[in-house]
Amino acid sequence: MPYDFDTVIERCDTNCAKWDAAKMRYPGKDILPMWVADMDFNTAPPIIEALKKRAEHGMFGYVLKSAAYNEAVLGWVKRRHGWDLSTEWLCNSPGVVTALALCIHAFTQPGDKIIVQPPVYYPFFRVILSNGRQLVTNPLILNGEKYTIDFDDLEKKADSGTRMMIISNPHNPIGRLWTREELEHLGRFCVDHDIVLVSDEVHCDLVYPGKRHVPTASISEEIARQTVTCMAPSKTFNLAGLKTSVIIIPNPKLRRSYQRTLMNLSLGGDSAFGVAALEAAYTQGDAWLDALLVYLEDNMEFTIRYFQENAPKIKAFRSEATYLLWLDCRGLGLSPKALDEFMLEKAGVWLDDGQLFGQGGEGFQRMNFACPRATLTEGLSRIARAVRAL
Repeated sequence: MPYDFDTVIERCDTNCAKWDAAKMRYPGKDILPMWVADMDFNTAPPIIEALKKRAEHGMFGYVLKSAAYNEAVLGWVKRRHGWDLSTEWLCNSPGVVTALALCIHAFTQPGDKIIVQPPVYYPFFRVILSNGRQLVTNPLILNGEKYTIDFDDLEKKADSGTRMMIISNPHNPIGRLWTREELEHLGRFCVDHDIVLVSDEVHCDLVYPGKRHVPTASISEEIARQTVTCMAPSKTFNLAGLKTSVIIIPNPKLRRSYQRTLMNLSLGGDSAFGVAALEAAYTQGDAWLDALLVYLEDNMEFTIRYFQENAPKIKAFRSEATYLLWLDCRGLGLSPKALDEFMLEKAGVWLDDGQLFGQGGEGFQRMNFACPRATLTEGLSRIARAVRAL
């Protein structure tokens, strides 16, 4: 493999949220962090070179997006996902969760209802409730080891006060890639009820061989006009700290409202390093990403086998996308609180507690496997030893 994903890189004492937070939150304890969606790999070499070049210039004033930036975004989305974009559709945000908050302010009023589908990325709940909107849940249905959408329940939840729906595509934490048929059904529902559909697609590039991500807004022109799509190089290339996201809004009315909200909150500026990194990622990052996906898939298969052979009471759901595994720990017979304490206190591994993801997350944990194999093996062995000692 031309890229090194095996070397363990020291991240402690670098103001790293993933690793240094473990030291601060659990002082004196040996806790291995495998929680937040942040990879333990260096980013792609072309990105590092682009950032070095930008730093060497020595000027870090206000920046403008060039034609090269727009072409990089359009080329990437077309090449990786088969979706033709127009330059005028492109908006920005410091991050996808920030974009969700901007959309809430732009398209809804206090007291309006917003639908989400738990178990789902937990900042969805916070960004809705903290902005004075009503949270409406359309829980996913678990059949065996596969989650599906409860469309009957969805229809029952919509009323005149429902203004927005936020979906995760690919889905975090369960790793589902929604099919074209599922997305078309969701899109038609939002069109019929005049609900703005905000599609969080930040993990869309992390799709395993044999699978394909379908951008929600690519289904049809009608659905595109109802949809706001949130993408970013942050998860794909481990660039979350550079605060650069791409928000795609085909509908001019929605786009104007979003841009106005962005400006009203003085969030319209761009990061000089974020712009440089995005251009490099989306023009020169394909080979690195393809190699990364091979490594990640091997890590996922290794993890699934490891649990089967060493801790069969924990079942890892195979992900179609993302570098996150949804672990069914209900076989351990622990309460949700006891399960979280077990992982931290007995196993010494920091995972994301399934309860955080809302209804249906009880008895589950989310694990990030985007790390060198040695780190992954250490985390898995810790869990297996703790399970054997139960």
